[in-house]
Amino acid sequence: MKKQLLLVIMLSVMFITAEAQRPDTARALVHYKFTHVTDTTNRAHPYTENMVLLVGKTASVYKSYDGMIADERFRKAYVRAAASSPDGHIGINRSGASLRTQYFQYPNVQKLLTKDYVLITEYLIAGPMPAIDWKISGDTATFGGLHCQEATGHFKGRDYIVWFCPDLPVHTGPWKLNGLPGVIVDAHDTKNEVIFRFDGVEKAVFAEVKPIVGANIAEKDVPPILRGLDDNPNIIAPPARAIKATQKEYDKLQAGMQKNPNALSQGMVAADGAGVQGDHVIVKGVPGGPARNVNPLELPEKK
Repeated sequence: MKKQLLLVIMLSVMFITAEAQRPDTARALVHYKFTHVTDTTNRAHPYTENMVLLVGKTASVYKSYDGMIADERFRKAYVRAAASSPDGHIGINRSGASLRTQYFQYPNVQKLLTKDYVLITEYLIAGPMPAIDWKISGDTATFGGLHCQEATGHFKGRDYIVWFCPDLPVHTGPWKLNGLPGVIVDAHDTKNEVIFRFDGVEKAVFAEVKPIVGANIAEKDVPPILRGLDDNPNIIAPPARAIKATQKEYDKLQAGMQKNPNALSQGMVAADGAGVQGDHVIVKGVPGGPARNVNPLELPEKK
């Protein structure tokens, strides 16, 4: 009996893992103007970025839209430079592109996968979807033609007011916000320090991506920082190349980087213009995130 029970548990875990990482295809893109007051002593100059939520049938991914546009421009510039290089050596600027955290939500199996970085190395951290106790009100509003309802909830030290669309029946939203009977299309905390402002919705258009590696570019000549540019932006799936880690393991790596910031010179360098060099490629100007963050998204709960 114990063996049968153990087998059932093992099969359930295997199913959940497989379901959580099964590729989905984006059906809609919800755009947000993200604003974060990272420094409460300088509220006039918050961090801002254009973000997007790719919504599929059973999954979603929240990522930087600015980064997507910059990466596509960089990809095209890299292919052009490689085609015209007589000796295979390429010097190219990747300014504006970003190595940003991405959040993959799988509501049906209550799974959250976070893709993050240490230097230019991708890590994939698996965990449960955060549980938020939402209170749905009777208030309604329209965002870009979407009929939405209001809800309020407390999450990670902040009180949020959000608007969700029942006509988009996936229980997902920007960042880690989730758990309502429809996509969260607009959200902000009551102090207006964290804002996911609705900036439009569009139907996803499937586009075929031609691989970088080809007649003019050998796979060995593509440095790690360029990998992933062949990924189809319409497919919702975490990269297979990412290193799996627990949150504890990832936090330990980040802490090690904080203690030894000089290690940056061994990989990518941020806005000082130094380069990341592969066998035949020098990439310059790869920025990081906000320089100062004394007011994080996730605050400690008051005791």
